[in-house]
Amino acid sequence: MKKSIAIFDTTLRDGTQGEGISLSAEDKFKIARRLDSLGVHYIEGGIPGSNSKDIEFFRRIKSYSWNARFVAFGSTRRKDSIADQDANLNRIIEAQVPAATLVGKAWDFHVHTALQTSLEENLAMIADSIAYLKQHQLEVMLDAEHFFDGFKHNSEYALQVLRTAANAGADWVVLCDTNGGTLPHEIHQIVSAAVEGTQVKIGIHTHNDCELAVANSLAAVQAGALQVQGTMNGYGERCGNANLCSIIPNLQLKLDYDCIANDKLQQLTSVARYISEIANVHMPVNQPYVGNASFAHKGGIHVSAILKDSRTYEHIQPELVGNKQRVLVSELAGQSNVLSKAQQLGYELDAGKPATKAIIDRIKQLEHEGYQFEGADASLELMLRQAIGNEQEPFQFESFKILVEKSNNRPVVSEAIVKINIDNESIYMAAEGNGPVNALDNALRKALSRHYPGIEDMHLTDYKVRVLDESDTTAAKVRVLIESTDFKHTWSTVGVSQNVIEASWEALVDSIRYALYGKEKQHQTNERKESLGIVNH
Repeated sequence: MKKSIAIFDTTLRDGTQGEGISLSAEDKFKIARRLDSLGVHYIEGGIPGSNSKDIEFFRRIKSYSWNARFVAFGSTRRKDSIADQDANLNRIIEAQVPAATLVGKAWDFHVHTALQTSLEENLAMIADSIAYLKQHQLEVMLDAEHFFDGFKHNSEYALQVLRTAANAGADWVVLCDTNGGTLPHEIHQIVSAAVEGTQVKIGIHTHNDCELAVANSLAAVQAGALQVQGTMNGYGERCGNANLCSIIPNLQLKLDYDCIANDKLQQLTSVARYISEIANVHMPVNQPYVGNASFAHKGGIHVSAILKDSRTYEHIQPELVGNKQRVLVSELAGQSNVLSKAQQLGYELDAGKPATKAIIDRIKQLEHEGYQFEGADASLELMLRQAIGNEQEPFQFESFKILVEKSNNRPVVSEAIVKINIDNESIYMAAEGNGPVNALDNALRKALSRHYPGIEDMHLTDYKVRVLDESDTTAAKVRVLIESTDFKHTWSTVGVSQNVIEASWEALVDSIRYALYGKEKQHQTNERKESLGIVNH
């Protein structure tokens, strides 16, 4: 029978201590909903009463039905005080959540230096606080702060902290590698000693300062820990916390522990990316399991092999964690890459035809010039359509002009004038924007809107510029990547030029061409459904 491991998510508390992360009460509520759907066992919501956002959050969760247990965070009572008069402890009780986490010192150095109290008083603070919360029927967990550093310095006192918490009624004692400096073999040895030396369930809470938080969490579980605390995408102070996006599949798929249901595990990638969007923090493309490049293949030999059997270059099936296999097309691409990519996009290319080799050569030449199609699938698809004669231009470009005006005490104003041709009709349109590219985008979409009204549904979501040869200074060639969405799908396009406006225009036009092509495909699909008597509801 598989051993169960409790997953404790602290994204909403410890994760928000990461630099650049600020979540509103609404953000926290949305993230909590997705964490709950993922199947984590505990969601730590924050510190009740510490700020208006957390007050609002704990108020809102009362009106919703949850599967996970919500946890309020706080510290033990102040030194030389009484637990039932401690404002922090009483706010935890008033939050009306089923569980609480109390942080207490487990390193004698911290007791003397940070708390400036005696070792005996620190133990009394822990015991009194836990006992008080247990009187109010809460599930109580002690986060034994700096436990591993404390154990190395004074193992007997560190273990005494755990025994004191257990005797006071703590349901869990969680061993914290607060400074993130402990190594996996040390974690295993110390957790083993804690398991042997106490009669209470053990949890693990690690930080990533040595990039070992995931490895340390796994070592702790193998030594007997039954709860793992961490954050989605590894958010947290300094170098971050243990990343649950790696811990959960490693425990479940590699070590055969029971963490969350398998059908819930398939939500992992979408939940991770959703939280990344809400937190407004870019997810690294190479993040294990859930990153966009986790199962991406670029080398021609690799692609040729995975087409025969994906196990040749993939350690798990991507679908197990809700991700998918991707084939990248670049200057390293062989014939297998292009054929596979074309097949994914719905096109059949004949490997034996000169046209296929011409497409491969064209891709390699463009990448040599600075284009990057592995991050611009939409531009690649448009090029493939054009190469096989399946691309009808929705409009013909004639010219554009950009005016930029700056006057005293007024912000810069950009205006673009675009001239295009649709069905032999010349269309002029002008529009302003908060920059030249935004003005071009607005003008072009205004020019298209009468013929293609659906274009109003799309907008740009990201714009990146990279200088390709810094030695050319201001005359350097630049690559522009644009990401766009129509609220249902997202796509990326690329443009390259020595002129940033021209590169931006190229990527922008591709983005709009792709949007119009997508609507054309949807129209064709609907027509086919109508001919078959299929009605959309």
